[in-house]
Amino acid sequence: MSDFRKSRPDATRADFEMEAAGLRWLGEAPGIRVPGVLGVGGDPGWLKLERIETGRLSADGADELGRALAEMHALGADEYGSLPPGAPDRTLRLGLAELELAVSESWPRLYAEGMLEPLAGRAHERGGLSKGDRDSIARVCGRIGSVAGPGEPPSRLHGDLWSGNVLAGTDGRAWLIDPAAYGGHREVDLAMLRLFGSPSERIFEAYAEAAPLADGHEERVGLWQLLPLIVHAILFGGSYGASAGEAARRYL
Repeated sequence: MSDFRKSRPDATRADFEMEAAGLRWLGEAPGIRVPGVLGVGGDPGWLKLERIETGRLSADGADELGRALAEMHALGADEYGSLPPGAPDRTLRLGLAELELAVSESWPRLYAEGMLEPLAGRAHERGGLSKGDRDSIARVCGRIGSVAGPGEPPSRLHGDLWSGNVLAGTDGRAWLIDPAAYGGHREVDLAMLRLFGSPSERIFEAYAEAAPLADGHEERVGLWQLLPLIVHAILFGGSYGASAGEAARRYL
């Protein structure tokens, strides 16, 4: 087995211990393929993983991924905001943006008060989010209970499920990489997968067959996309803040 080593100069051992814990947690789901963790070290942090030889996602691979994501979400989490067993701390690492994540019995409260509000404040401080857009997000947070849809048990989320974190192997089947795993609402993963170009619409069709979503889920996609848009506003600035503000105003 060949391996792949990840590192960066500012990384800590805890950064990669969290990623390793997330990979193992998600990999407990039948049908979910994640690279095997071969080692974690520090000074600076590094992670050694099984190397994935890449190919192209096949139609059967997309169908399989949709069903496997439904199984992964159904494995659940102890609470909203739960982090994987073996997590070194309570820090959720969203790319290079970090968030101290509390646990909650209420998904809408955690999403609004524990995630969107602190991240939007940080994006505004760094100049990635205008005051008007931040105010729009705050107003959505204030009425989150009326727009978040029906309650569901906590799901086991990948947490950063954009198309770049879905790799296809040479057999056409999917692998998941680079998780920011936590317990949350399953629609968040699916909304993220639509944000920057989905690998295949068949993923969503297979998911819906395996685990139908609650009524109105199509209208909530933009609500859940607020999270990655704000994170991108923190990290990259540019048009992401304006996109977050535009998304927020759909729910006012």
